[in-house]
Amino acid sequence: MPAAAPGVFTGGANVIATAILLAEFGMFRQALVRDQVRLYMAQSGLISVLAVIVAAAAHLPELYVLAVVSALLKVVVIPVVISRLLRPEEPAGAAELGDIAGSGGLGLASTILIAIAVAAFGFFSAGQLPIPGSAAPAVALSVSIAVVLVAFVLMIHRRDVISQAIGLFSLENGISLAALVVAASLPLILEVALLFDLLVAVIVFGLLIRIHHGRAESLSTTELTSLRG
Repeated sequence: MPAAAPGVFTGGANVIATAILLAEFGMFRQALVRDQVRLYMAQSGLISVLAVIVAAAAHLPELYVLAVVSALLKVVVIPVVISRLLRPEEPAGAAELGDIAGSGGLGLASTILIAIAVAAFGFFSAGQLPIPGSAAPAVALSVSIAVVLVAFVLMIHRRDVISQAIGLFSLENGISLAALVVAASLPLILEVALLFDLLVAVIVFGLLIRIHHGRAESLSTTELTSLRG
């Protein structure tokens, strides 16, 4: 018998998960922080769209609230905060603060190959997880694990504070994706609390970026290796 066509929830989750993973890979190619921020905004917008799809498919009205709160925080607040951090005190610092082309630890091609290998490992490993029920689309769940692992590669590859922060925030998007396809019925207060933790992380990273740039006059973390004991 021919396989049944996927439902709106399953099909939408799979397509959105794939788009989020592609946006994660796109962050490796960006030479400017603002371009990475735009990809993060696209990722976050897709997460909010998925929350709306899950809310309609599973009849969970509280997810509509989560989608709005998530969009306000991730698509509006976080990009605005990062943009303010990128706004230099003097025009001469604009190129330094925005250009991250040379902050990679490896070449772009080598890093992409490593990220592909890590994503494939996460994708196929997630298929072995014993998650019962049909509420979790297998492809979307596997891709969410791949997004988390690729975000780790981004954080390790880039040697500037802001890119590492964006890597952490996009890692949270991968976790949000996994939560939506596996445990969409979590209490709303718990999901909002997780978003509040993300906001705290943004504030902490903002302070660290300001302090680090003020003392080192650079956003590069290369010199921090000298602090190893």
